[in-house]
Amino acid sequence: MAIPSTAERKPGLAQGLTVIIAGFLPILAIVSMFPAIPAIIGHFAPTNPAAAMQVPSMVTAPGLTIALVAMFAGLLVDRFGRRTLLLIATFFYGIIGAAPFFLENLNAIYASRLLLGLCEAAILTTINTLIADYWPDQGRRKWLALQGLLGPALSSGMIFFAGTMTAWRWNGIFLLYFLAFPIFIAMLRYMYEPASDVTARRMLGMDEQGLFEHGVAAPSFPWRAMGSIAALTLFSSAIYYVFIVNGATVWQELGVSDPKSIGQITALPTLFILVGASLFWWLGNRGMSSPALIAVFLGLLGAGLAVMGLAHGWQGMILGMALQQTGAGMAIPTLIAWAQSMLPFQHRGRGMGIWTATFFFGQFSSPLLVSGLRAGLGTMQAAFLVAGVISAVGAVILLLVLSRQPQRAVSAI
Repeated sequence: MAIPSTAERKPGLAQGLTVIIAGFLPILAIVSMFPAIPAIIGHFAPTNPAAAMQVPSMVTAPGLTIALVAMFAGLLVDRFGRRTLLLIATFFYGIIGAAPFFLENLNAIYASRLLLGLCEAAILTTINTLIADYWPDQGRRKWLALQGLLGPALSSGMIFFAGTMTAWRWNGIFLLYFLAFPIFIAMLRYMYEPASDVTARRMLGMDEQGLFEHGVAAPSFPWRAMGSIAALTLFSSAIYYVFIVNGATVWQELGVSDPKSIGQITALPTLFILVGASLFWWLGNRGMSSPALIAVFLGLLGAGLAVMGLAHGWQGMILGMALQQTGAGMAIPTLIAWAQSMLPFQHRGRGMGIWTATFFFGQFSSPLLVSGLRAGLGTMQAAFLVAGVISAVGAVILLLVLSRQPQRAVSAI
């Protein structure tokens, strides 16, 4: 039987699962490394007094590269195609990611992590673009929600194996990056270059095929819409990472400083991120618009941070974490779906590149902003309270502003 042409192919389970698993690769670069940090510091500390500072920076180095180059990766996606760039980036992700297993110089390892960020920027941008290319609004919601549900499970599994491999050898963790090669094979088999998405275009009032047939130029890049996407993503990302980066400090202010105790106490509320991913899917299916979904997750993030800021014991922290993690589970799929719905096919790669860059700039800026609040207010809890209020106010403002935009531009996720 002949293989269907690109225009005839329809995405199914194989494409969806491949997209979800491939989207986990950039997360692996951060999640898998944290259990190994003490071992890596211990290996280099005898010969490098700065190892205690350099090693954590080395772990997050890919994020800095992503923030700087993701927009350019988006340009490559639109110019040279989705599938080719994804295959190249995934192949070299495996090679560069595993390289530190064979290296003994911390500077060389640091450099390899910066190069890894190039691959991650391409993977993130391409995967987010393909989700929009393959599926119209309902399909996007489904696969983004499944990604949100499976991500935490994959992260837990990677943390388990990371601890085991680190116990075996200080840099054994880097062998996990060879997982990119079976994913590469799945991409080679199942991923295909999408045709221009007629269904999504017509839903958004962008009948590009008709324009081409009559010799009219393709639509110009939607800078105004992209400005809204970038501003909202930057704000949301900065709020999203407040707890992730600084949560342990709040526990310490409440008198809980043992990492094992913190892990045991927070295990259950952390699962509420799955509730958030499910809530994104359920509310979207009930017809809730993008502005409303955005307001909901910002409101939940803000309420959670505010409750943690006002907490006097572990009970208040648990309640705050449950609210914050529910909002966190909604945040990324909501932002991606909203951005995808506002970008035409020809410019979707570039647009998702800008989205990725601004999201990681938010990751970078969040600890700096929170540190400034803490310095001015005196405690991390006070900083959490202020951040929570800012998030809640932002939710109300965004709901009012975005709901006034043309309906087709904001409700087509």
